[in-house]
Amino acid sequence: MLARRFTIVCLLLTLFSMFFASLVAQAGRTERGWQNARTTCLFSQDINCGRRR
Repeated sequence: MLARRFTIVCLLLTLFSMFFASLVAQAGRTERGWQNARTTCLFSQDINCGRRR
């Protein structure tokens, strides 16, 4: 009985921690979209267009 409750608590804690980690990772990312693209990249077929080094 105690092991079952411990298992359920651990699974819930794992789900919460994975959700929280995804929120933190999403908040740390910069938004990359068409707003930040260069005008030349819109018409270029180059695979490296828009990459910053």
